[in-house]
Amino acid sequence: METDATGTPDGAGLGGQVRSTVARLYRRFRSERPEGSLGDTALEVLTRLHKHGPQTLTQLSDHDRVAPASMSQSVNRLTSAGYAIRTPDPNDRRKVLFSTTPQGAELAHAARTQRNAWLDAHLHALSPEDQNTIARACVLLGNIADS
Repeated sequence: METDATGTPDGAGLGGQVRSTVARLYRRFRSERPEGSLGDTALEVLTRLHKHGPQTLTQLSDHDRVAPASMSQSVNRLTSAGYAIRTPDPNDRRKVLFSTTPQGAELAHAARTQRNAWLDAHLHALSPEDQNTIARACVLLGNIADS
């Protein structure tokens, strides 16, 4: 298949270029994580728990748009590794909340710090004009994502 100068398949249009570039950046970003840490999915769940506090399996599944059985595997990995704990929901004892342990919070913070440092280093190497262009693109892409 022929590609254009951006590495995007010819004829993909702006949508294809954005999708391809965001996917490549996301894959690269995901590879920046502490050595020996969790897989991408479990690390993302741990980071969400650290950032947003205790959540039910349904809330986590809905956010990631995955089946509860798939999310269950991720939270089981986290709890068995000592990065998360299960506690009864104080508002509905039939539900279980998942939250980070101190060790899980530390790992989530370390992963976010490492990933942000990698990206910030590359962004700071750009000209102020390019940085402003990316900032504007973030606003526009965020609006699309939230629509």
